[in-house]
Amino acid sequence: MNPPELSVVVPVFNERDNIPPLVGEIVAALRGRAAFEIVYVDDHSKDDSLAVLHSLKAQVPELRVLHHASQSGQSTAVRNGVKAARGAWIATLDGDGQNDPADIRKLMAARDAAAPEVKLFAGWRVDRRDSGSKRWASRWANAIRARMLRDDTPDTGCGIKLFERAVFLDLPYFDHMHRYLPALVQRAGWKTVSVPVAHRPRTTGVSKYNNLGRALVGIRDLRGVAWLITRSRRTAVEER
Repeated sequence: MNPPELSVVVPVFNERDNIPPLVGEIVAALRGRAAFEIVYVDDHSKDDSLAVLHSLKAQVPELRVLHHASQSGQSTAVRNGVKAARGAWIATLDGDGQNDPADIRKLMAARDAAAPEVKLFAGWRVDRRDSGSKRWASRWANAIRARMLRDDTPDTGCGIKLFERAVFLDLPYFDHMHRYLPALVQRAGWKTVSVPVAHRPRTTGVSKYNNLGRALVGIRDLRGVAWLITRSRRTAVEER
Protein backbone atom coordinates (compact mmCIF):
# COMPACT_ATOMS: atom_id res chain seq x y z
CA MET A 1 0.00 0.00 0.00
CA ASN A 2 1.34 3.41 -0.95
CA PRO A 3 2.00 5.78 1.95
CA PRO A 4 -0.41 8.71 2.33
CA GLU A 5 0.53 12.21 1.29
CA LEU A 6 -0.48 13.60 4.67
CA SER A 7 -0.73 12.34 8.25
CA VAL A 8 -3.02 14.25 10.62
CA VAL A 9 -1.74 13.80 14.18
CA VAL A 10 -4.13 14.55 17.05
CA PRO A 11 -3.06 14.17 20.71
CA VAL A 12 -5.90 13.69 23.19
CA PHE A 13 -6.38 13.38 26.92
CA ASN A 14 -9.93 13.01 28.26
CA GLU A 15 -11.67 14.33 25.12
CA ARG A 16 -14.22 11.55 24.52
CA ASP A 17 -17.04 13.90 23.43
CA ASN A 18 -14.84 15.90 21.06
CA ILE A 19 -13.42 12.88 19.22
CA PRO A 20 -16.33 11.81 16.93
CA PRO A 21 -17.17 15.29 15.59
CA LEU A 22 -13.51 16.18 15.03
CA VAL A 23 -12.77 12.93 13.20
CA GLY A 24 -15.83 13.58 11.03
CA GLU A 25 -14.62 17.08 10.21
CA ILE A 26 -11.14 15.85 9.28
CA VAL A 27 -12.64 13.27 6.92
CA ALA A 28 -14.97 15.87 5.38
CA ALA A 29 -12.07 18.29 4.86
CA LEU A 30 -9.63 15.83 3.26
CA ARG A 31 -11.35 12.77 1.78
CA GLY A 32 -11.25 13.00 -1.99
CA ARG A 33 -8.78 15.89 -1.86
CA ALA A 34 -5.63 14.21 -0.55
CA ALA A 35 -4.37 10.76 0.39
CA PHE A 36 -4.32 10.96 4.18
CA GLU A 37 -4.36 9.10 7.45
CA ILE A 38 -5.47 10.23 10.92
CA VAL A 39 -3.22 9.29 13.81
CA TYR A 40 -4.83 9.81 17.20
CA VAL A 41 -2.56 9.50 20.23
CA ASP A 42 -4.43 8.85 23.47
CA ASP A 43 -2.29 10.09 26.35
CA HIS A 44 -3.60 7.49 28.83
CA SER A 45 -6.99 9.16 29.18
CA LYS A 46 -8.97 8.55 32.37
CA ASP A 47 -12.30 8.63 30.51
CA ASP A 48 -13.32 6.28 27.68
CA SER A 49 -11.57 8.24 24.91
CA LEU A 50 -9.71 5.09 23.86
CA ALA A 51 -12.94 3.07 23.56
CA VAL A 52 -14.52 5.86 21.50
CA LEU A 53 -11.54 5.86 19.15
CA HIS A 54 -11.65 2.08 18.76
CA SER A 55 -15.35 2.22 17.90
CA LEU A 56 -14.66 4.79 15.18
CA LYS A 57 -12.02 2.65 13.44
CA ALA A 58 -14.71 0.46 11.87
CA GLN A 59 -16.31 3.53 10.28
CA VAL A 60 -13.17 5.49 9.35
CA PRO A 61 -10.55 3.38 7.54
CA GLU A 62 -8.07 6.28 7.63
CA LEU A 63 -8.03 6.26 11.43
CA ARG A 64 -5.14 4.81 13.42
CA VAL A 65 -5.03 4.80 17.23
CA LEU A 66 -1.97 4.92 19.48
CA HIS A 67 -2.16 4.70 23.27
CA HIS A 68 0.36 5.80 25.89
CA ALA A 69 0.92 3.28 28.68
CA SER A 70 1.29 6.24 31.05
CA GLN A 71 0.37 9.90 30.78
CA SER A 72 3.31 11.66 29.12
CA GLY A 73 2.11 15.06 27.91
CA GLN A 74 1.24 16.72 24.62
CA SER A 75 4.74 17.04 23.18
CA THR A 76 5.43 13.34 23.70
CA ALA A 77 2.07 12.47 22.16
CA VAL A 78 2.78 14.63 19.11
CA ARG A 79 6.26 13.18 18.69
CA ASN A 80 5.05 9.58 19.00
CA GLY A 81 2.31 10.30 16.50
CA VAL A 82 4.80 11.78 14.05
CA LYS A 83 7.17 8.85 14.51
CA ALA A 84 4.35 6.41 13.72
CA ALA A 85 3.01 8.48 10.80
CA ARG A 86 3.51 7.28 7.25
CA GLY A 87 3.03 10.60 5.46
CA ALA A 88 5.92 12.83 4.39
CA TRP A 89 3.98 15.84 5.69
CA ILE A 90 2.27 16.16 9.06
CA ALA A 91 -0.69 18.28 10.08
CA THR A 92 -1.37 18.63 13.80
CA LEU A 93 -4.62 19.57 15.49
CA ASP A 94 -5.55 20.04 19.13
CA GLY A 95 -8.00 17.39 20.27
CA ASP A 96 -10.43 19.86 21.89
CA GLY A 97 -12.11 20.85 18.61
CA GLN A 98 -11.04 24.50 18.75
CA ASN A 99 -9.01 24.15 15.52
CA ASP A 100 -11.02 23.90 12.30
CA PRO A 101 -9.81 20.92 10.21
CA ALA A 102 -10.88 22.77 7.05
CA ASP A 103 -7.88 25.03 7.65
CA ILE A 104 -5.56 22.10 6.88
CA ARG A 105 -6.35 22.74 3.21
CA LYS A 106 -5.39 26.40 3.66
CA LEU A 107 -2.02 25.37 5.11
CA MET A 108 -1.48 22.89 2.26
CA ALA A 109 -2.24 25.64 -0.28
CA ALA A 110 0.31 27.90 1.44
CA ARG A 111 2.86 25.08 1.28
CA ASP A 112 2.25 24.52 -2.42
CA ALA A 113 2.82 28.24 -3.11
CA ALA A 114 5.90 28.59 -0.89
CA ALA A 115 9.60 28.23 -1.54
CA PRO A 116 11.04 24.75 -0.83
CA GLU A 117 13.04 25.99 2.17
CA VAL A 118 9.80 26.73 4.07
CA LYS A 119 9.18 23.61 6.15
CA LEU A 120 6.65 24.78 8.75
CA PHE A 121 3.31 26.48 8.22
CA ALA A 122 2.00 27.61 11.59
CA GLY A 123 -1.61 28.51 12.27
CA TRP A 124 -2.24 32.04 13.52
CA ARG A 125 -5.44 32.51 15.53
CA VAL A 126 -6.32 36.06 14.53
CA ASP A 127 -9.66 35.93 16.39
CA ARG A 128 -9.13 33.98 19.63
CA ARG A 129 -12.24 32.39 21.11
CA ASP A 130 -10.85 31.80 24.60
CA SER A 131 -11.53 33.50 27.93
CA GLY A 132 -10.14 36.99 28.51
CA SER A 133 -7.58 35.72 31.03
CA LYS A 134 -6.34 33.07 28.61
CA ARG A 135 -6.01 35.60 25.76
CA TRP A 136 -4.12 38.00 28.04
CA ALA A 137 -1.76 35.26 29.21
CA SER A 138 -1.14 34.21 25.61
CA ARG A 139 -0.33 37.77 24.50
CA TRP A 140 2.07 38.19 27.42
CA ALA A 141 3.79 34.87 26.70
CA ASN A 142 4.04 35.58 22.97
CA ALA A 143 5.59 38.99 23.61
CA ILE A 144 8.28 37.54 25.89
CA ARG A 145 8.96 34.64 23.54
CA ALA A 146 9.26 36.92 20.52
CA ARG A 147 11.77 39.15 22.33
CA MET A 148 13.92 36.24 23.49
CA LEU A 149 13.76 33.94 20.45
CA ARG A 150 13.08 36.40 17.60
CA ASP A 151 11.16 33.69 15.74
CA ASP A 152 8.87 36.18 13.90
CA THR A 153 5.80 34.10 14.80
CA PRO A 154 2.73 35.87 16.23
CA ASP A 155 1.05 32.72 17.62
CA THR A 156 3.41 29.84 18.32
CA GLY A 157 0.88 28.11 20.61
CA CYS A 158 -1.73 27.45 17.91
CA GLY A 159 -2.32 23.71 17.64
CA ILE A 160 -2.88 23.54 13.89
CA LYS A 161 0.39 23.30 12.00
CA LEU A 162 1.75 21.70 8.85
CA PHE A 163 5.36 20.56 8.64
CA GLU A 164 7.67 18.10 6.95
CA ARG A 165 8.01 14.91 8.98
CA ALA A 166 11.74 14.48 8.41
CA VAL A 167 12.47 18.05 9.55
CA PHE A 168 10.44 17.59 12.75
CA LEU A 169 12.16 14.34 13.67
CA ASP A 170 15.55 16.05 13.29
CA LEU A 171 14.67 18.63 15.98
CA PRO A 172 15.83 18.30 19.60
CA TYR A 173 13.10 16.68 21.67
CA PHE A 174 12.03 17.90 25.13
CA ASP A 175 8.77 18.28 27.01
CA HIS A 176 6.71 21.23 25.74
CA MET A 177 8.75 21.43 22.53
CA HIS A 178 5.51 21.73 20.53
CA ARG A 179 5.22 25.33 21.75
CA TYR A 180 8.54 26.30 20.18
CA LEU A 181 8.41 24.63 16.78
CA PRO A 182 8.94 27.82 14.71
CA ALA A 183 12.11 28.74 16.64
CA LEU A 184 13.40 25.16 16.52
CA VAL A 185 12.75 24.79 12.79
CA GLN A 186 14.50 28.11 12.13
CA ARG A 187 17.39 26.98 14.31
CA ALA A 188 17.73 23.95 12.03
CA GLY A 189 18.20 26.26 9.03
CA TRP A 190 14.69 26.25 7.54
CA LYS A 191 12.06 28.95 7.14
CA THR A 192 8.58 29.17 8.65
CA VAL A 193 5.38 30.96 7.66
CA SER A 194 2.36 31.96 9.78
CA VAL A 195 -1.06 31.49 8.17
CA PRO A 196 -4.27 33.05 9.58
CA VAL A 197 -6.71 30.33 10.67
CA ALA A 198 -10.07 30.08 12.43
CA HIS A 199 -10.43 29.48 16.15
CA ARG A 200 -13.53 28.11 17.84
CA PRO A 201 -14.78 28.06 21.43
CA ARG A 202 -14.52 24.80 23.31
CA THR A 203 -18.01 23.24 23.37
CA THR A 204 -17.37 20.28 25.68
CA GLY A 205 -14.71 19.08 28.12
CA VAL A 206 -12.28 21.24 30.09
CA SER A 207 -8.89 22.77 29.34
CA LYS A 208 -5.90 20.76 30.55
CA TYR A 209 -3.79 23.86 31.30
CA ASN A 210 -3.87 26.77 33.72
CA ASN A 211 -2.23 30.12 33.13
CA LEU A 212 0.10 30.06 36.17
CA GLY A 213 1.38 26.55 35.57
CA ARG A 214 1.98 27.25 31.90
CA ALA A 215 3.85 30.48 32.72
CA LEU A 216 6.18 28.86 35.24
CA VAL A 217 7.10 26.04 32.87
CA GLY A 218 7.32 28.45 29.95
CA ILE A 219 9.98 30.63 31.57
CA ARG A 220 12.27 27.64 32.08
CA ASP A 221 11.61 26.35 28.56
CA LEU A 222 12.28 29.76 27.00
CA ARG A 223 15.69 29.91 28.63
CA GLY A 224 16.46 26.40 27.36
CA VAL A 225 15.40 27.12 23.78
CA ALA A 226 17.35 30.40 23.79
CA TRP A 227 20.42 28.45 24.93
CA LEU A 228 19.92 25.89 22.15
CA ILE A 229 19.79 28.68 19.58
CA THR A 230 23.02 30.27 20.82
CA ARG A 231 24.78 26.88 20.69
CA SER A 232 23.60 26.02 17.19
CA ARG A 233 26.17 25.37 14.47
CA ARG A 234 25.22 24.69 10.84
CA THR A 235 27.28 24.12 7.72
CA ALA A 236 26.74 22.74 4.26
CA VAL A 237 27.83 19.14 3.76
CA GLU A 238 29.28 17.74 0.54
CA GLU A 239 30.00 14.13 -0.31
CA ARG A 240 33.36 13.74 -2.06
